[in-house]
Amino acid sequence: MLIQTESPRQPDIIAMLERLDAYFAGLYPAESNHLMDVDSLCQPGVVFLVARDAAGSALGCGAYVVRDGYGEVKRMYVDPASRGQGVGGKLLAELAQRAAAAGLPCLKLETGISQPEAIGLYERDGFLRCAPFGDYRADPLSLFMVKRL
Repeated sequence: MLIQTESPRQPDIIAMLERLDAYFAGLYPAESNHLMDVDSLCQPGVVFLVARDAAGSALGCGAYVVRDGYGEVKRMYVDPASRGQGVGGKLLAELAQRAAAAGLPCLKLETGISQPEAIGLYERDGFLRCAPFGDYRADPLSLFMVKRL
């Protein structure tokens, strides 16, 4: 598996992000979805990573956005056919390594309560639950997490 910085403006990645959007739309109302679009993922201060197999097929993606004093994890997704193979954990590890190298003291994220697999992944990776941060407000459908780097 190769994990590297890539543009989200690629047909296979756009399709992956569209599947993620559709998944979230089926779980939560629009006001509880805090998604970044492709244009936002291409802005300065965003590190967007893609995991690919030896044949070059996209297995998953994830990003962090540099905020005031922390990095925020966004757009974590692993293709359903690739789940259970450690892709999500490797993406998170690479995000954390890059964020630490950039001098960020922690990563934070918002995730939904109806995603037990994602919550389990984050907890296994050392994320702890925390209060809402940044522009987020308390939402009964959201969990907020932080990991010190």
